[in-house]
Amino acid sequence: MKNLLALLLLFVLTTVACSSEPPSVRVKNERTTKANVQIKMSNANTININDVQGGTATPYQEIAEGVSVATAVIQNETVSPTTQFTAAKDRNYTIVILQGQIPSLRVDSEDK
Repeated sequence: MKNLLALLLLFVLTTVACSSEPPSVRVKNERTTKANVQIKMSNANTININDVQGGTATPYQEIAEGVSVATAVIQNETVSPTTQFTAAKDRNYTIVILQGQIPSLRVDSEDK
């Protein structure tokens, strides 16, 4: 009986410890004007997160693991900032559209 209980406990711990979730991304717009963000993923898919109003953040969306390139098109701006990041399992990424005279992007990352 002890062996069965030990085996069951090992199975549960292994299952919980080895579970993983795909990476997720959202956009946070710190500017006052709306923006559209395109994310090109390593699997050749692209997602568009459009009409992100100033001062807001979108919900998270799952993306593929690997290198992704984000480009923001910001209302009333001629510059479209771009940034690259590597997405990994069990991580949330926030693409932050920064305030400033010249638009720029930052990518924040945190555990899920």
